[in-house]
Amino acid sequence: MSEENPIEDYIPKWHRELELFMQIKPLLILGGNVLDVYRYPVDGSTPKGSLVRLTDYLHYFFQDAGYDDVVFYDSTVGFYNYRDPAMMETFARLVNGKTYNGTMAADFRGTKGGSATDCVSRALAQAKTSIVIVMNMASRYIASPDNLQQEEVDAYSALEKASLDARDVMDAQHVLRKNLLLLIVDKVNDLPAWFYLQNPNVQTIPIGAPSKEEREALVTGKNFASFFDKAVYEADRATYEAAPKELRKIQDKFVAMTDGMSFTELNGLRKLCKRERLPIREMCDVVDLYKYGIRENPWRELDLDEIRGAKERFEARVKGQPYAQTKTLDIIKRAITGLSGLQGSSHTRPKGVLFFAGPTGTGKTETAKTLAEILFGSEDACIRFDMSEYSQSHSDQKLLGAPPGYVGYEAGGQLTNAVRNHPFSILLFDEIEKAHPSILDKFLQILEDGRMTDGQGRTVYFSECIIIFTSNLGIYTRDRLGERHPNVTMDMAYDEVAQRVRSAISDYFKLELGRPEILNRIGENIVVFDFIRPEVAKLILQAQIDKIIRVLHAEKRIDLTIAQPAHDILEKAALGNLGNGGRGIGNIVESELINPLARFLFDQDVYEDAEVTIESIDESVTPVALVGSAVKHMGDKT
Repeated sequence: MSEENPIEDYIPKWHRELELFMQIKPLLILGGNVLDVYRYPVDGSTPKGSLVRLTDYLHYFFQDAGYDDVVFYDSTVGFYNYRDPAMMETFARLVNGKTYNGTMAADFRGTKGGSATDCVSRALAQAKTSIVIVMNMASRYIASPDNLQQEEVDAYSALEKASLDARDVMDAQHVLRKNLLLLIVDKVNDLPAWFYLQNPNVQTIPIGAPSKEEREALVTGKNFASFFDKAVYEADRATYEAAPKELRKIQDKFVAMTDGMSFTELNGLRKLCKRERLPIREMCDVVDLYKYGIRENPWRELDLDEIRGAKERFEARVKGQPYAQTKTLDIIKRAITGLSGLQGSSHTRPKGVLFFAGPTGTGKTETAKTLAEILFGSEDACIRFDMSEYSQSHSDQKLLGAPPGYVGYEAGGQLTNAVRNHPFSILLFDEIEKAHPSILDKFLQILEDGRMTDGQGRTVYFSECIIIFTSNLGIYTRDRLGERHPNVTMDMAYDEVAQRVRSAISDYFKLELGRPEILNRIGENIVVFDFIRPEVAKLILQAQIDKIIRVLHAEKRIDLTIAQPAHDILEKAALGNLGNGGRGIGNIVESELINPLARFLFDQDVYEDAEVTIESIDESVTPVALVGSAVKHMGDKT
């Protein structure tokens, strides 16, 4: 396969900023993804494309830039340069210090004598040798940037003064170089704010996760073969030399799926891919192996014939919602065919996002459970979160995990723990409008990036989940006095109901909540469920009666018959309670059939092996009573 790869010449943004600001600023601060390894992007002191730690990267960078001396410091070792000990000897002579085994001990705090800050001041102020001093792990020199002891204030004041006094040095080639102080921190605000804010001599340079271009450079060209066992690669090579577009598709998918990963993780994927002896066509499977600990992705194991018959399974469990069922199945078919998020750039977004709206009791939760059973074989794969439990400002800690040091930190978050344990699932967020706005902001990241970092710093991936929000928004509106009024009613056609509910949801997110971006992430996936209308109510009633008959026969060997007069009474009661939807019909069946039936069987001493006929329902008594007969199979009539 061709090894030409122009992307290998890509220079990361922070590298380019370092090249620019080292010429004009004496104090640079690198922060962010500083514990990673990094791909060195140019030929120089180390081979192009080498993965090295940040301190090594900076050594090679400044050496290639022509600096005479590069010295590192951290509070546990002192001053050092393991890559070139000779530079340490030069530094020691500049500051009148002594080295031991290539290091020079120095305490950070204080400004007198042999302290680290005193050495930095002397080294930057001299003009004999161009020097860069890199203070590594500078976040850890102090306990808190907001509560400094006086000696810590003096130490940082000394560093600030040293940067102001830094000299420019002319080398033998008549190139002027600025003596530099560079601090490496986890976060810039780990340092005292007065040290870097509104300081024209300071430049902060953020280091993020590898960009798309950097990931692409790692997985293409000369680097590509390093992902595979040598024998496996040679066996596949001819196939993909003849089909370069197919190879490019695999590489592009791998680059997209690893969005947000560090170079350390990418290097781990490379080792894992080689160790597992994966062929080129299965290269992307290593991402699932890394994220979830498995190579067998349930999405690829789906029985497509079962999906084709899913509409019938929906109709058996959820009555009168043809539009909702079709729209839901469309999302699933998009996920199966690989078209989810096709209009976007991310391969890491959730498999699908749905927003179920509509009156209560119309089958929103039941649809989600049915979907879980179809996709993953069990309703248990539908993990439900009642968002009314997350209405407080601190609720995001319960959902995603508390930060280090807070109560419950070690327990993690309820959502992140659930997804980590069940990455292939349906996440059902019931009554999303009741959640605190801070939680809705978290959903923005989940919907866009498909990942979330919990309070313990562990990344959780949502890319194999279906996310479903349910809401009763739009069913009622409030007037200026705060009183509720129906926005939709059962005498409206479904199209009008859907239009009114969608409009109310849009107004809520845009005007009341001020979060139109959340609505944008959901897009056109708002599914409005219709009212339970009389003809549908009859179907629901019959389905519930049939279920009772079926269960009694299977478990108790009791053959139950509901005569027409009794059925008519149940139907009349059900149609009179449509305001509560299918749930209201279930309540009618429970109060007017199941409970009195249990009483009837108990009073008649019938527990199994019998024929039971319910002729009518006596509603003149409270609670209602059944009128009928029971014949035990042994021949006794009661």
